Amino acid sequence: MKITKEEVKKVAHLARLELNDNAVSNHAEQLEKILEYIKQLESIDTDDIPCTTRAIEVTNIFRKDEKKNSDCIEELLELGPSKEDKYFKVPKIINE
Repeated sequence: MKITKEEVKKVAHLARLELNDNAVSNHAEQLEKILEYIKQLESIDTDDIPCTTRAIEVTNIFRKDEKKNSDCIEELLELGPSKEDKYFKVPKIINE
């Protein structure tokens, strides 16, 4: 299947791209090469190959969630710009 200049112009129009005739020809050639490469890949027998999501398996290491009591509340509140009782005090951002 050959990619025509009209198809490239249509896709460029849909993508809101302005392409001159030279760029249209260039993109048509490049898309044709990409499709040829895909045809090569389609010819490879992958029936016995298991599906994968990535080449190297990645696993997350999660820590167990545990409730801990903290006795350094005052020290933490001192790190903030302003406090009131045992809470951080922040500027009001919602008008009533």
